[in-house]
Amino acid sequence: MAGVMIMVLLCLSAGTMLGVQGEDPYLFFTWNVTYGTRSPLGIPQQVILINDQFPGPNINSTSNNNIVLNVFNNLDEPFLLTWSGVQQRKNSWQDGVLGTNCPILPGTNFTYHFQVKDQIGSYIYYPTTGMHRAAGGFGGLRINSRQLIPVPYADPEDDYTVILNDWYTSSHATLRKYLDDGRSLARPTGVLINGKNAKGDGKDEPLFTMKPGKTYKYRICNAGIKNTLNFRIQGHAMKLVEMEGSHVVQNVYEALDVHVGQCFSVLVTANQAPKDYYMVTSTRFNKQVLTAKGIIRYTNGKGPASPELPEAPVGWAWSLNQFRSFRWNLTASAARPNPQGSYHYGSINITRTIKLVNSASREGGKLRYALNGVSHVDPETPLKLAEYYGIADKVFKYNTIKDMPSAKIGKVVTQPNVLNQTFRNFVEIIFENHEKSMQSYHLDGYSFFAVAIEPGTWTPEKRKNYNLLDAVSRTTIQVFPKSWAAILLTFDNAGMWNIRSEMWEKTYLGQQLYVSVLSPELSLRDEYNIPDNALLCGKVKGLPKPKPYTI
Repeated sequence: MAGVMIMVLLCLSAGTMLGVQGEDPYLFFTWNVTYGTRSPLGIPQQVILINDQFPGPNINSTSNNNIVLNVFNNLDEPFLLTWSGVQQRKNSWQDGVLGTNCPILPGTNFTYHFQVKDQIGSYIYYPTTGMHRAAGGFGGLRINSRQLIPVPYADPEDDYTVILNDWYTSSHATLRKYLDDGRSLARPTGVLINGKNAKGDGKDEPLFTMKPGKTYKYRICNAGIKNTLNFRIQGHAMKLVEMEGSHVVQNVYEALDVHVGQCFSVLVTANQAPKDYYMVTSTRFNKQVLTAKGIIRYTNGKGPASPELPEAPVGWAWSLNQFRSFRWNLTASAARPNPQGSYHYGSINITRTIKLVNSASREGGKLRYALNGVSHVDPETPLKLAEYYGIADKVFKYNTIKDMPSAKIGKVVTQPNVLNQTFRNFVEIIFENHEKSMQSYHLDGYSFFAVAIEPGTWTPEKRKNYNLLDAVSRTTIQVFPKSWAAILLTFDNAGMWNIRSEMWEKTYLGQQLYVSVLSPELSLRDEYNIPDNALLCGKVKGLPKPKPYTI
């Protein structure tokens, strides 16, 4: 980060920071994406490094900062990164998914340029091409509050990022071949905390240090591809303060279930005997439990961590109850000075209900995952480019799925899956999971109100159980086996936005779709023009650029 700060200071001294956004500072990054050899589980294997780091570098930003990030792809395959949870207001051009962006070809580079507008919170970035996410290329992305906005807790002594993930010793190419050959992924080989698993032999270096009596902020994110991971710290309680951009009611937890793609911020006070302690993560909802640990060291510590690890909870009823304990902090201000609770989402009329049912198919020996019977494939021409250039009809069809699928999902169809959505409509989305395994869904471009998760199937009568007062506004929601989840949001961010399973084998094999949100005015007030440096591919390559939007 020191290099970043110097560049920002140089920009300040040169007077060039007053650019597109006036007073909002610019952060500049150059990232080299390469293969490298690491041994996260004790076996040397190929991983994806960013600037020789695994996990990748932390992005440390503040609300409204402009991020200019030049990615050099030194892999042997096309590559993209997405900034999971960054809303990219008016700017789906920077989302870094195959429905909006041409991938960065090997030996070339692309500069992302986006603003973390009106956001705070804890997020992650990760690759969206192939099975690259299983090999690395992920890391933490934090958006700090501006100094003039009060935060509902005292400044911590330090701010730490904890990246959890399940891990395979097979390469991303091998995993991809399994899926292409019609097989599903077996259980992961292990789990990691910041790319490591302490051996407990007395030689482990600490991941973090704490001064006695001081309070620290830990941002805990699950960047894995398959498993819910439970997180706890020996002898220390965790006070939950934020999740995915929302301040929450500050309940205290001994353990937290972090579902795939989710992030939590907790406060931990160094109030125990001065020695080493383990932070522990382990897989949930599997017969075989995989565990990883990392050391937190008191600065004046004398003694090793106890080999007795705190136990994880059992069963998913515990996890569901924990979800129900999460509450939006109605009086705290997030990125703007007005209290979060001043937005009364519960009193807005729903204009559309979309129920998304996940399913799997093995027809013809090929494994595919689907939503409402359609298994998405990315066309050679990104959907957003096809739409912007006026050739959508040559690339995909809109609304090939029904808002309310029939009770029995028929044969799975493999094609691009794109829904049209009316700009600024307030919409209810139901995720219904008929399978025996966990699900976790993420929506790009927005945060949503996670108003309910319940066992069984959804009916309109279930709305009486919604939390319409203080549900947390977030970006990723889990769905338990044979259960459903409901979210509410206003589609007020024009662009092409991905809804996807965070279980990456399911995403890769089609369990995702795109929502096209077009402003009727086609105005710069609602959406930015295509960037000058946008990569072009497929059917739009060589076409004349469309007339730009104006105010």
